[in-house]
Amino acid sequence: MQGVLKDGSEVAVKQLDLHSKQGQREFVNELSIITSIQHKNLAKLRGYCLDRDDRILVYEFLENKSLDQLLFESTTGILLDWPTRFQIVLGVANGLAYLHEGSQKQIIHRDIKASNILLDHRLHPKISDFGISKLFNQEKGFTSTVIAGTMGYLAPEYVLGGLLTVKADVYSFGVLTLEIVSGQRCSDRKDGRLLVYSVSYEIYQKFLRSIVVFLRHGYFTKTTANSRLLTRD
Repeated sequence: MQGVLKDGSEVAVKQLDLHSKQGQREFVNELSIITSIQHKNLAKLRGYCLDRDDRILVYEFLENKSLDQLLFESTTGILLDWPTRFQIVLGVANGLAYLHEGSQKQIIHRDIKASNILLDHRLHPKISDFGISKLFNQEKGFTSTVIAGTMGYLAPEYVLGGLLTVKADVYSFGVLTLEIVSGQRCSDRKDGRLLVYSVSYEIYQKFLRSIVVFLRHGYFTKTTANSRLLTRD
């Protein structure tokens, strides 16, 4: 929801489900995390309400809404050119680097995806929704937890083993970057494959074709293989 404060500034109002135990946990979790961090690429909390049945978070209003709306559902007429796409990727990377290394608490977001990246009037990105975020156990090197997040963005080792590290966010960021570059949703493909696997398959096929070409001409080396792998037709 959208609202206006007494000073005239616009805000985004997030109200949690009153009847959901998970919603209660997520509210407390998001509030405890977001009040302890501050960065230009993180959505800014303006206030909150925790009174009997009211569970409300008040965030700064970001007029260009979420990245997924702009990438996949845009009717605003805003076109994302390459410099803007790079700016968004870099901004999200900076926000994640702060969560992982720059804040006093090392935080794993666990749900990095296009709909959780909000854009201000200059299309600068801000990471939002810390409801399922986790504090990283630095002594163990991992955090054991129930699997949570969004399919298509989840790191395979996290899904299979349930051991959460900051690398889970890095994997999700990689999937998000593919979406930004390609303009395709990570899990909305006609062939049924996730975007990341389709891209990996194409790279692998290109690499195999390169090996055949180099072997045929008798000048295959590790250096030339690497250069071919990183070159697009």
